[in-house]
Amino acid sequence: MLEKFRIAKQGEVDMLHKLDAEGKLPAPYTGERPSFADAIKRDKSGMKVIAEYKRASPSKGIINLELGPVDIANMYARGGASAISVLTEELYFKGSLDYLDEIKPCGLPMLRKDFLVDPLQVIQTSATPASALLVIVRMFEDDASLKDMIDKTHAAGLDAVVEAFDMDDLMRAKKAGARIIQINNRDLDNLGIDMNRSVEFIKERDDNEIWICASGINEPDDCTKMAELGYDCVLVGTSIMSNASPEDKLASLVEGAAR
Repeated sequence: MLEKFRIAKQGEVDMLHKLDAEGKLPAPYTGERPSFADAIKRDKSGMKVIAEYKRASPSKGIINLELGPVDIANMYARGGASAISVLTEELYFKGSLDYLDEIKPCGLPMLRKDFLVDPLQVIQTSATPASALLVIVRMFEDDASLKDMIDKTHAAGLDAVVEAFDMDDLMRAKKAGARIIQINNRDLDNLGIDMNRSVEFIKERDDNEIWICASGINEPDDCTKMAELGYDCVLVGTSIMSNASPEDKLASLVEGAAR
């Protein structure tokens, strides 16, 4: 699946290189960009919840195409989300970069969730109101290119959410200077979920890191368990977006996270 995602993004990468050669890359966003890291870091109120705007996925197909980005952003703000993850990949997740501008007015910091492989995509993201972007360790064949992507993200004033699927990914993330580490219980190579990853990998957390648990979080008790393990935050998409009342579902997960 990761190779399919890489192929799907090649057109975007080619377009950015063309714009770069012509001196036409977009200028950085100059409006307010709230801190993603500050919003998701655990505090006295308990573990935080990142709610995801996720219209479709390869594993679930169509999830919810009825709710627009503005509607869902307002629901998430009312439901107690600390930040919003926005799928911008178009082919497999029915996302759009434009959603970042549409969701911005709700005031929550946004994570651009996509399959980014080129530093020019950092420049592209910095031209939007997003506060963070996703860096998937396994998308980078060597440690130098991984570190370069993370360093350029930080230099652009964005937070890099560095995602690991296995212990090798996790060690590479740490070596590359990741400040925010996301453990994805769904292996995007085969789409299977293994919640034991989150249970085992949190043992490797250092005090100066922010840790996110992603995928497989469905009920308030799941949030409570991850909070007990020591996660700062959980990222939840499908179980919220597929619910008849996303706002109420999110509120129940936020309550579970704060136990």
